[in-house]
Amino acid sequence: MRPLLLLFLTALGLSAQTSLVHAGRLLDLRTGQVRLDQALLIQEGRIAATGAWAQISAAAPKGVTVLDLSDQVVLPGLIEAHTHVLLQGNRFSQDYADQILKESIPYRTLRAAAAARAGLNWGFTAMRDLGTEGAGYADVDLKKAIETGIVPGPRLFVAGRAFSATGTYPLQNYAWELDLPSGVRVVDGVEAIRVAVRDEVRRGADWIKVYVDRGTSLGADGRLRSMTNYRPEELKAFVEEAHRLGKRTSAHVKGWDGIDAALSAGFDTLEHADGFTDDLFDRAIKQGTFWCPTLYAGLWVAEGRGPLGRKSTEMLAIAFRRGLAKGVKIALGSDIGAFPWTENPAKELVLMVQDGMTPLQALQAATLVGAELLGQPDLGHLGLGARADLVALTEDPLKDITALQRLRTVVKGGVVVRRD
Repeated sequence: MRPLLLLFLTALGLSAQTSLVHAGRLLDLRTGQVRLDQALLIQEGRIAATGAWAQISAAAPKGVTVLDLSDQVVLPGLIEAHTHVLLQGNRFSQDYADQILKESIPYRTLRAAAAARAGLNWGFTAMRDLGTEGAGYADVDLKKAIETGIVPGPRLFVAGRAFSATGTYPLQNYAWELDLPSGVRVVDGVEAIRVAVRDEVRRGADWIKVYVDRGTSLGADGRLRSMTNYRPEELKAFVEEAHRLGKRTSAHVKGWDGIDAALSAGFDTLEHADGFTDDLFDRAIKQGTFWCPTLYAGLWVAEGRGPLGRKSTEMLAIAFRRGLAKGVKIALGSDIGAFPWTENPAKELVLMVQDGMTPLQALQAATLVGAELLGQPDLGHLGLGARADLVALTEDPLKDITALQRLRTVVKGGVVVRRD
């Protein structure tokens, strides 16, 4: 067996860039199985071979760099599917306004670089960032800076400027004669929307994010109702144009009406969706729509949203259990930025388990499901050809999900970025 494996490794063209990870326990998130004393051979940032340590290490080139994690549990790097690196918390409306009106874009970008580094150190090796909230295309620049090695950070998938309609998004309630900056790109009408989507893609957006609804209220039917920001044909224009250009779409929705509109338009992912109901879940499952419930952000901002904010979090927890039972695709997305970057978004996993997920399901939401949401089949697992993004810890996260907040090792693309 060893000669065949050696021939295989030689055929890969392995060089001095090769490294070897010795995993004491390797967690396979597809099956939930833990394999003991395993090896991961990394070449040019990808997994080139996996198997028993004794077998792989014996066939590896002499002098290969070894990362000894023989005392740790190893699993894929985590994926955060809903972040805002250009925000630093907005529990109250004034928190948001202060950042838009009092902080320059360069200053906010410097803070975003620190946020990205924090996210990577917490084990989030990939993040989807859903709008700069008034900071232009600073997320595109940050992504480039990370990719070129100027600053450390996760793999970023960015949305640039999110969209909303005239008169529907903060900043609101200021003197009418003031021409204030907006946290979104305001666009109205089908043809203008198509042009604006093309322009976002031209400027570097990976995702098209749309604020679909606002103004939630409790209806007489017990549902969380909302006002939609666009006509149906306008929402469809966002989706059709984005898909034509090979991009996916994200819908900010809160109430039943917004969720209904986003599903009818064919959005790929739903964010928040406190007002999810069984009928909407059935449609989301049929369409293959992903859901980022943002449980932790909901709790964080509830105080600033008044009685309805607290009621909304209760409804979201109930909806989460229903959606989980029905089988909707739930990805980890905490909406960090709505809460400050001093808080580890792995706290979202704790709430997901409290609301009914097993630790394995929560970990899958943070890896396999997140990778599927992103359309990145080489992320979220440690199989052959996958990106060599991994985290390691001494505790068993299948027994205690809070252990993900106590990582010992983080590796991105085969490079160690954290080692305690």
